[in-house]
Amino acid sequence: MVRLCVATNNPGKQREFVQLLAGWGGDIVFPRDLGIDLEVDESGASFQENAVLKARAYAAASGLPSLADDSGLEVDALGGAPGVFSARYAGAGASDQDRRQKLLTALADTPIDRRSARFRCVVAISDPGGRVAVAAGTCEGRIALEPRGTHGFGYDPVFYLPEYGCTMAELRPELKNQISHRARAIQAARPLLDALLEQG
Repeated sequence: MVRLCVATNNPGKQREFVQLLAGWGGDIVFPRDLGIDLEVDESGASFQENAVLKARAYAAASGLPSLADDSGLEVDALGGAPGVFSARYAGAGASDQDRRQKLLTALADTPIDRRSARFRCVVAISDPGGRVAVAAGTCEGRIALEPRGTHGFGYDPVFYLPEYGCTMAELRPELKNQISHRARAIQAARPLLDALLEQG
């Protein structure tokens, strides 16, 4: 059985990865399952650079092929911010609610038709030798005027999906896991994951 280390300790991401990788055929483990406590400095200038940094670090630490993602929110009216700084947008120790509030404050004078945004995710898969392959996915939407919904995490309550008439946090998790940026990145990465199974 091929074991894949999924390089996150974020409970929300862990839940999503378990669902997104259901039926893949390998064994999914998280760093804590392996006794690995690793803080990777996400110093990259792009989602891809950060995903590769994390995947290589966890593959080296675990001795297993490792999958890492880096993802975030790009808001056009803010020049693409918060981008790679999405998780750090409101400073160290800030909560999801703090980050959402800072974003809504920054867009307070921006009309709804100029609040276009996207979630972007890059997935990197590294072997213990450091060879890496990447895949990416995006989900287009706009920033709502106020938070709505109780599902999901992060910016989901303020990310409005016009075609569904609701925020990402109002979607059923099963639907989110078909259309989200992370779902699309994993779908794009599926041939890479299947190749791991073939290599045994």
